[in-house]
Amino acid sequence: MPPFRRIADELRAEMDSGVLAAGDQIPTQDALSRRFKVSRATVQRALDELRKGDYIDSQRGRGSYVLRGRTSSRPDHEGRSHSGPGPAGVELAEHLEAAFREPRVTLDSFSLTAETLNSALQGPLRSIQAGEIDPPQSVAVRLLLPEPGAQLAVPRLVGDAGDGRPMERLRRLAQSHAHGLQGSVGRLKDLGLVTEASVEIRSVKVTPVNKLYLINGTEALFGYYKVVERTVSYRGEDMEIYDFLGLGATLFHYSAAGAGPDPYSAEYVRRSQDWFDSIWSTIAEPLRLFE
Repeated sequence: MPPFRRIADELRAEMDSGVLAAGDQIPTQDALSRRFKVSRATVQRALDELRKGDYIDSQRGRGSYVLRGRTSSRPDHEGRSHSGPGPAGVELAEHLEAAFREPRVTLDSFSLTAETLNSALQGPLRSIQAGEIDPPQSVAVRLLLPEPGAQLAVPRLVGDAGDGRPMERLRRLAQSHAHGLQGSVGRLKDLGLVTEASVEIRSVKVTPVNKLYLINGTEALFGYYKVVERTVSYRGEDMEIYDFLGLGATLFHYSAAGAGPDPYSAEYVRRSQDWFDSIWSTIAEPLRLFE
């Protein structure tokens, strides 16, 4: 195990056990360097790991403080454990980190753009390239996105639903993130780290009001988009638009894996996979970027 991850695990265990309680200040980087006999750079990587998992909050000049555990498990009336919901970027990154430790990785995604997925994938992809985790044999990604030419309900200009600039901006964002994801996954194969790597993209004429991620056929992450009014800049002009914010959406986790999985959770995963496959194999059309 890399030293930074060992340090993060030990500090995380202290938070989970209550040795470090919510609101407590984390020891300084110098103190942690002396305690674990490592460099400050290694300590910083460990703290970054905890920050990504919402275990700590850091502010310049104030140090790092323990947050309330976001992923603490809670037993239900039959003794099963469930992971609580969390922010899309954090929650998806956490489950992808675990998924990439399996020999074969499959990932199906339905969303407005591939922004959250592209961001969350960078962690495990960097870990593979750095030799911190063993690479899987294969990675297969399927993206289901809105049809670029469709007139979606969101985004749209406040006060003028017929203005085409918000949709043009969305298409450029979707192209950028999908293209970036293709490049990141393809790089694993180019470097000889995985035997097979593929990213297939299809589109459907529908406005996504939720996002869905299916991981290795056993995990489902689901969340609703919330419509917000915000100012964005496009081609040097500010626009007031109604928009979806994907990175800030709350994702709920369902699992069909592990010992004695919750039957309702397992059924949700199965039904979600059936739904995705039905759209993918019928009305979805192949989407080629930058055409």
